[in-house]
Amino acid sequence: MDLPHPDVDTPHLADVVPSVLAAMGVAGFEPRIGLPEPAAGACVLLIDGLGAELLDAHAEDAPVLAGLRGRTLHVGFPSTTAAGLAAVGTGRPSGGHGMVGYSFRLPDAGVINALRWRPHPWGDDLRESAVPEQVQPLPTTFERAASAGIAVSVVSGAEFTGSGLTRAVLRGGRYVGVHGLGDLAAAVRATVADGGFCYGYHADLDLMGHLYGPGSAAWRLQLRHVDRLVESVVDGLPPGGLLAIVADHGMVAVDTVGIVDIDSATTLLDGTAAIGGEPRARHVYVRDGAAADVLAVWRESLADHAWVASRDEAIAAGWFGATVDDRVRPRIGDVVAAAKGQAVLVRRTIEPMESALIGHHGSLTSAEQRVPLLLAYG
Repeated sequence: MDLPHPDVDTPHLADVVPSVLAAMGVAGFEPRIGLPEPAAGACVLLIDGLGAELLDAHAEDAPVLAGLRGRTLHVGFPSTTAAGLAAVGTGRPSGGHGMVGYSFRLPDAGVINALRWRPHPWGDDLRESAVPEQVQPLPTTFERAASAGIAVSVVSGAEFTGSGLTRAVLRGGRYVGVHGLGDLAAAVRATVADGGFCYGYHADLDLMGHLYGPGSAAWRLQLRHVDRLVESVVDGLPPGGLLAIVADHGMVAVDTVGIVDIDSATTLLDGTAAIGGEPRARHVYVRDGAAADVLAVWRESLADHAWVASRDEAIAAGWFGATVDDRVRPRIGDVVAAAKGQAVLVRRTIEPMESALIGHHGSLTSAEQRVPLLLAYG
C-alpha cells in the first residue's frame, strides 16, 4: 500500500520552543528554526485547532493573525491535542514523547485517554497507577529552561492544573491557571515584560470546530475573539519581546458519506483486543496471532476511507517521527488507520460523544497537518 510520508522539509511543531529559547540565549537549546531577531522575553501561544488552511480561508475574521502570517509548520501523526502539546513540551515528535493518540494502550494500564488521564472510554483517575512523570519521563523543554535559570510559566486553563497530561508534558514551569481571555492575555504580557518565558494555551476555537464545524458561524466568531486576544498581547509587547503563535492541528468537517461505524461492523472487530485513537486516527490492538488477518480486513474494508498500515509500516513511513523509542512502540496499534479526505471511523456505542462531533482531526491530510507559525516582536 502506498502510504503518505510526513513532509520532512517543513519544520515540526516540536522545533518551536527550542528555537524560541535559543533566541533568548538559553544554554542548551539549538535554533532549529531560524528566527529573525533575538528575544529578551517570549511566549509561545498555542491556539488549539488553528490550522493554516483554516486561517488562510478566514483571514478576514482575523486581520491581526493574518497580518503575521509567515512560515508553516507540520505537526506529525497523530494530529491531535495530546500529541501536539507533548511536542511543544518535550521538543520531540510522538515517537519520542510517547503521547501517540487521543487514547492509546499502556502496558499494564490498558487503553488510556491522554487528555483526561482515565481509562478509555470511562473509568477512574489513573494518576496514581499510571504516574504521568513515568509515562512521559523525558525532561521537558520547560524543566530544561528553568534549570538554565530562566523564569518559566505555563499559562493555561485553571481546570488543567495538576492534570495527568499537564504533569506528563508541561511540567517544569510555574502553572498559572486562567479563566478567560482577559487573564490569559494579562499573564502572558506580564511574563514577557519581566523577561521570562511562557507557554500559553487557548482551547475554545477547537471546541467550536468540533461542535459546529470548522468555518461555521460559531467557529468564525470565536476566531475573531482569538484575534483580539492576540492583538491585546501584541500591543503590550515590550522592546525585545516575542510572541510566537502556533497550533496543535487543523481540522476537517465530516462528510456523512464517509462515516464508518466500527462498532456496527463486526468484521472490523474480529480479532481485536482493544481500539484506541479517535475517529481520524485509530490504533487497533489485536489478539495473539490475529495481526495479519486484522490488517488485511481493515485494509480491504477501508480502502476508500483510510490509509491502513501495520505498526512497522507506519513507523517505517515516518508517521511518528524519524525514530520511535522502544518504550513507545507498544503504545502504537498493531494496526494503524489514518482517515482520508473527510472520512471518520467512529464508535457510536463506545464513544457516543466523540462520534456525534461535526469537526475532527488526527490524520495526515494537509488540512490537519499544516499549522501557522506567527511571530510578533515588540
